[in-house]
Amino acid sequence: MTASHESTGPIRVFLVDDHRIVRSGLSAYLAMVKDIEVVGEARDGRQALDRMAALEAARDLPDVVLMDLMMPVLDGIAATRQVRARWPSVEVVAMTSFVEEDKVRGALEAGAAGYLLKDADADAVAGAVRAAVAGRMHLDPTVARLLADSTHRRRSSPAELLTPRQTEVLALVAQGASNLQIADALGLGERTARTHMSDILDRLGLVSRTQAALWAIKEGVVPGPQPTGWDATGHRCR
Repeated sequence: MTASHESTGPIRVFLVDDHRIVRSGLSAYLAMVKDIEVVGEARDGRQALDRMAALEAARDLPDVVLMDLMMPVLDGIAATRQVRARWPSVEVVAMTSFVEEDKVRGALEAGAAGYLLKDADADAVAGAVRAAVAGRMHLDPTVARLLADSTHRRRSSPAELLTPRQTEVLALVAQGASNLQIADALGLGERTARTHMSDILDRLGLVSRTQAALWAIKEGVVPGPQPTGWDATGHRCR
């Protein structure tokens, strides 16, 4: 059984937050909004799922859940994922004090239809609830800027993720050079070359030289496999 919202009736909202004072404040906010009605609340994600199951049995599911993210027992991201899986017609709007990219993306990937900060005013909360019911995404302006900046960074030139020296090291790795050969080519100590390689893997989120070489070729850091320039003894050809 899924929820169905009648356009002539109030939007039914369920509150989930581990702080009673926050739930009380939200209820007071929304009590002043004519087209929104609070139909239940829970102190954590597990209790929310149990109480929503009871509402489902009574054919009384909410239209929107206002979901805190940082809670004991079952956090808001996991609870959001379960709500969306069990009751696809119930929308979720995340509410939190944190503006962190991993939390924002985690909530949205779990199926949240909006992301608000807890200092939002009543109009913003009501707007997010209405947007969710209408099938639109509502993001706090600070969150929207964070995602926009992150998208811009991800679309930057791959080489901009690395320093010029790291790019030189990566280019040699893509040509099959060892740490000793890299050190010889760039006038570095072997330990320094090894440190550069470790930093490159960390920056790119990779775990091996092979992955780094393939990444370099795929992203255009180097044009493709080239003759290594090393002789059979492992020394650079002069």
